[in-house]
Amino acid sequence: MQECGQIMNNLLQNVKKVIVGKDEPIKLALSCWFAGGHILLEDAPGTGKTMLARAIAQSVDVDFKRVQFTPDLLPSDIVGSSIYNQSTNGFEFIAGPLHTTIFLGDEINRATPRTQSALLESMAEGQMTVDGITHKLPPLFFVIATQNPIEHQGTFPLPEAQLDRFMMKLSLGYPSPKDEIFLIRQQKHEHPIMSLKAIETESRILFVRHHVREVNVSDQVYDYAARIIAKTRAHADLKLGASPRATIALVRCAQASALFDGLDYVRPMHVHALVKPILGHRLVLTPEARLEGKTVLQTLDGIMREIAVPIAENENRSPQKAS
Repeated sequence: MQECGQIMNNLLQNVKKVIVGKDEPIKLALSCWFAGGHILLEDAPGTGKTMLARAIAQSVDVDFKRVQFTPDLLPSDIVGSSIYNQSTNGFEFIAGPLHTTIFLGDEINRATPRTQSALLESMAEGQMTVDGITHKLPPLFFVIATQNPIEHQGTFPLPEAQLDRFMMKLSLGYPSPKDEIFLIRQQKHEHPIMSLKAIETESRILFVRHHVREVNVSDQVYDYAARIIAKTRAHADLKLGASPRATIALVRCAQASALFDGLDYVRPMHVHALVKPILGHRLVLTPEARLEGKTVLQTLDGIMREIAVPIAENENRSPQKAS
């Protein structure tokens, strides 16, 4: 377990050479990958969404492809297509950019729903079907999608069914004044992404991912996660609660977070820390709650205040309430 934690923290330190002052979002993004999920980065332009994806990809010796999503992008432009080959007198499959290990879909909400849906099978099942033939994707396949929340003209909002396919949704936010000055100085001659080197291999990342599922989850942690999920389904302000897929994502990502900390067991606080990034994009407010100016994150805050964080069996401390 200590070796896994070291590999994960090595990646964190390497990505930090490019993304400054955002340790927690970087850790969450890496935990999502190690847990086998996909991530949606939603933030204002120029806050480092694309750079975070590139930095993660360049830190590991794996294939990386980037596609700028536009309204005229077709499904075949990302999954590939069969083209007639005169020399063989038959059709030959030409794989699209989606057939890679790390796929960056920039501004995914600019593509039409038809193209967005082309990602669904690959994200859920690690494969894609073209002309009736199924093509397996690499075992570490990871989709990082970005979107700009402030522009609405010419965009196609992701439907709830597709949002649920993303294990996590993150926002980097603006840097602090101190970090911003460091960024300016750091990029005076060259962007640090240009010199970022791969420090890990595919086999070592697979080694960590295997151990994520070996991290122990106690009955009290399972119960804590289940009570949070159940509360979202019964809450008066929520029209749509969390799905069973969300429950699995919450526990699986908590296992990855525990491994990040060098532990072989999940603490309840690991689950607590992941509630907003895992559940925030999956829930839908009622029309009445929206009219009252409420938000999903505020609703989750209320839920977490109502549910006591259990005392971890390995920790000797007094009971506490989630803040």
